[in-house]
Amino acid sequence: MSSKKNLLPSEKKKTLLVKSEDFETTKYGKIPEEREVPELIRLGVINVDKHPNPTSQEIVAYIKRIFSLKKAGHSGTLDPAVSGLLPVALEDATKITDALLPSGKEYVCIMHLHDKADPENIKQVMKEFTCEIYQKPPVKSSVRRILRKRTIYYIDILELENQDVLFKTGCEKGTYIRKFCHDVGLVLGTGAHMKKLRRTKTGPFREDETLSSLTRIFDAYEYYKESGDEEELRNVVLPMERGLTHLPKIVIRDNAIGAICHGASLAVPGVIKVHNVIEKDSLVLLESVKGEAVALAKAIMNSQQILNTNHGLAAKTNRVLMDRDVYPKIWKESTKK
Repeated sequence: MSSKKNLLPSEKKKTLLVKSEDFETTKYGKIPEEREVPELIRLGVINVDKHPNPTSQEIVAYIKRIFSLKKAGHSGTLDPAVSGLLPVALEDATKITDALLPSGKEYVCIMHLHDKADPENIKQVMKEFTCEIYQKPPVKSSVRRILRKRTIYYIDILELENQDVLFKTGCEKGTYIRKFCHDVGLVLGTGAHMKKLRRTKTGPFREDETLSSLTRIFDAYEYYKESGDEEELRNVVLPMERGLTHLPKIVIRDNAIGAICHGASLAVPGVIKVHNVIEKDSLVLLESVKGEAVALAKAIMNSQQILNTNHGLAAKTNRVLMDRDVYPKIWKESTKK
């Protein structure tokens, strides 16, 4: 029964290192938390507490009806019987779902053994699964049934009662906990199946932070429309930037944002700060001084290379997240001179 602090890879501490203190903050843009409600919704994400029975798509469809949206999307399907975190991005914030999908997940599960087993043996077998494992998706799955590798980052056994094992596990995306329980049962020699499952973490979202039921979401929006009071709605609908805090980031100059929003790559002179964990070819967030998500990019240099040079490209823009007209196209103006 472990009590140690377990972390998914994305939760490991990141430190922002300063490359330049010589920069100008312009009048353009806005701190994400200060967006007006219509813009907040358009660029918002909701940490939904999915209850058992509805599908993930049904949850998304219901949220679209609440806010009268044309577009919304979730970041990782939960089976109908599974409960827990289901981040849902609204309208233009759906651009961030690709960044959320690859992130690690945490689940709390009840595994039922088909026969009695020694508690110490159960602990030992589950400890042996804390590594890179091989899995073939279950018959009832939406992906090809081919053998693939997935990493189990940690397993904590929380309680043993009769033939039920309550445990918490952090794992790589695409890990099937149902198949995991089946395989543990095979190794134990008892047989086992997943009795109940709840997702408690995905990417930057946690069960103990800003979790909203469908009822709370509906009531918050209706109360806002009736009274104009934004407080509860802002507790429910979060700026899309909250869904990107798991990514390493590069803070960039205001005068570089216009070019980035038109697809340009980030040159080193445009960098103000950089997270210490950036590796070459990794996915990074390009962020404004005000904390706005500008774009998702592929790092061309690692953190130290960015800090130690004043020339070249730091990152190649993959997906622009900010509207093109928020910051001026300074790069085009300068080419005319």
